[in-house]
Amino acid sequence: MAKDLIRTTEVTQDQHTMPYGALVMAHDERHLRRKVLTLPSGERILVDFPAARSLSHRDRLVLEDGRQIEIVAAEEPLLEVRPGGGLPLAVLAWHLGNRHLPAQIDDDRILIERDHIIEDMLRKLGADVREVVARFSPVRGAYHGHGHSHAHDHGHQDRNDQGQGNRGGGHSHG
Repeated sequence: MAKDLIRTTEVTQDQHTMPYGALVMAHDERHLRRKVLTLPSGERILVDFPAARSLSHRDRLVLEDGRQIEIVAAEEPLLEVRPGGGLPLAVLAWHLGNRHLPAQIDDDRILIERDHIIEDMLRKLGADVREVVARFSPVRGAYHGHGHSHAHDHGHQDRNDQGQGNRGGGHSHG
């Protein structure tokens, strides 16, 4: 390890100690295990967690000398999705989850990364959708938190398709 690196292996939610510094990070930058980060002062810290983890807004990295660095969630260009046309928020969440999209699910809205194809789909479902800039803290999935969006097809065939093809067993990403 280089001499100019200060190591951290610990995270705290302690808000009683004045932080030494702060790092503004987008949602996909806050998922890490081992990485060198540079503070605004130019100091470099080595994040060295035993396993990958996601840092939340206002988490604190505890440096080996006891100082704390506060994590600040960056404001990002997002889509705010709200129920509309009688469609419940849970149904909208299902459609977004079915596409493996990172999503922040609040009581009355869902935030997702901007994507004009997904925006069009949501509007056709009757959702109220608008562009916003906000902090983004998507729910991390149990197994599928790779942080990029994509459309996919489950390969469902019409039952009148003369018995040919896959009836829902396929799962391809496009």
